[in-house]
Formats: sequence, C-alpha cells, structure tokens
Amino acid sequence: MRHDGRAWNELRPVRLTPGFVEYAEGSVLVEFGGTRVLCNATVEPTVPAWRQGSGAGWVTAEYALLPRSTQRRTRRERMGLRGRTHEIQRLIGRCLRLAVDLDLLGERQVIVDCDVLQADGGTRTASITGGYVALALALRDLVARDLVPAGVLVTPVAAVSLGLVDGRLLLDLDYEEDSSASADFNLAMTGDGHLVEVQGTAEGAAYDRAQLDAVLDLAAEGIERLLALQQEALARAGDGGA
Repeated sequence: MRHDGRAWNELRPVRLTPGFVEYAEGSVLVEFGGTRVLCNATVEPTVPAWRQGSGAGWVTAEYALLPRSTQRRTRRERMGLRGRTHEIQRLIGRCLRLAVDLDLLGERQVIVDCDVLQADGGTRTASITGGYVALALALRDLVARDLVPAGVLVTPVAAVSLGLVDGRLLLDLDYEEDSSASADFNLAMTGDGHLVEVQGTAEGAAYDRAQLDAVLDLAAEGIERLLALQQEALARAGDGGA
C-alpha cells in the first residue's frame, strides 16, 4: 500500500465538475486527489494570422500555477513565461488538437485556459483530462447552434502520470511520490488507445525496455478509467447537472 492507502495501480479520487464557470463556453473543475485545475474553453471567431485564409480552425492552451496553488507562493509570470510553463501548455495544446477536426471547426479558435488552483502532482495530466471536457462542452455548444458539424469532435483524449518509486511502478503520482521517483512519466492517449504523447525521464537510475512496456500498459488502464469519467461528466452536463 502507498502512503495514502492506494494500490500501486490505483488512481487518486478523480472528480470532474462541468459548468464550473458561468461565462466560459466550456468549463470544468478537475480534481485528482489534492490537485485541482480549473479548465475554461473560450471560442474566438478568428484564428492566428498565420492560419487566416486556410479555412481551418485552431485549438491552443494556456497554463498557469496560481500563486498559492503550491506550498510556497508561486510568483505570477508577469515578465514572460518560464520554460516549464511553455512546455506544459504546448503539451496540453498538442493533445487537445488531436481531439478535433480542425477543418470542420472553420476559421475559429478555441483557447483552453488551465489554471492550477492547488498542485499536488500531475497538474499537466489533470489539465489535459479536464481540458478535453471543457473543449467538448464548447464544441457541443457550437454544434447545437449549427455553427459546426457534429463530427468536429473526433476522439476523447486523457492523460495520466506514472513513476518508479523505490523500484515499484506507481500510477498517478502525488507530489510526495513524484519528488522521490527515480523515473517519472506522463502519457496521453486517445479514446481508441493511440498514443498522443509519451514523456519519460530518469532522475536517479535509467529504466529498461521491460519497465517502459509496463508503463505503457498501466497508463492504458488508468486512461481507460479517465475516459469513462470524462463521458460521465459530459453526460451530466447534457442532463443539466454538474
């Protein structure tokens, strides 16, 4: 058993609360244990300049740690984004774009803002998992208003973190586990099991091919559960409940 009582292959308690913000076209509060991220999707009627005239749309993301999301206050990035923030929001954007047929979206852009309210490990994977729900809600609204065809959303996407801690492979690390992991991984997958992103870094000792295969298998199991939770959240939103 882990320090919080979970089994090695068990997710933290995951909760997706759709419609958390009234004004966003799509909104969800995603909670992975103590990690809480507010994901808001905004639809804009234009695309970046380099995309104009293509007839196709764009999906992008922004990510931020709010000042007291961490144990010590995190300074706001007023003078430009740090490298970690750039890397994370580009990851989120890449994953969410795979969920959408950009040609069917037309020349409009969806921006998914992922603001970390409380960080306890896995903020980027929680942002992808929640960001998909916010994106799907925004696109559902466009479909309902006959602005885009129903096929604009092509696949769900979810993500999970894993790590090797004291020689054991663990699913969905919290901060305590992540800080002591000899290797940590972040994986994103589509609803049909295709990989979108695989990040794996050895911190103290290199890992072997057999361990990587085990990571892929365990990630697929965890993401399958997350995909089911996403669909449940979207169904609740469709019924008018949160």
